Amino acid sequence: MSVLWHNPRCSKSRETLALLQQHGVEPTIVEYLKTPPSAAELDRVLKLLGREPRELMRKGEDDFAGVPANGSRAELIAYMVEHPKLLERPVFINGKKAAVGRPPEDVLAIV
Repeated sequence: MSVLWHNPRCSKSRETLALLQQHGVEPTIVEYLKTPPSAAELDRVLKLLGREPRELMRKGEDDFAGVPANGSRAELIAYMVEHPKLLERPVFINGKKAAVGRPPEDVLAIV
């Protein structure tokens, strides 16, 4: 099963979804702003991506100013769950692999 953490207002997210569909992939769409991932799910996906929490944060978002400066991994993940706008988008999860669609073509490596 594949999942796309999606923001329909984001052009990169829309482009990624269209690209996946062009390649015959119909992922389950999760609008992460409406339904944020749990801390456990975000931690799992970060591990699949091989990234730390700060590496998946959108630094231009207003909520970034409140990120704990010396926060632990768990604290940073909890902050991201509380402020899902911080999540870089889109994130495509395909089984035990994940990719960020920036650029959108990056997700094709795990299709």
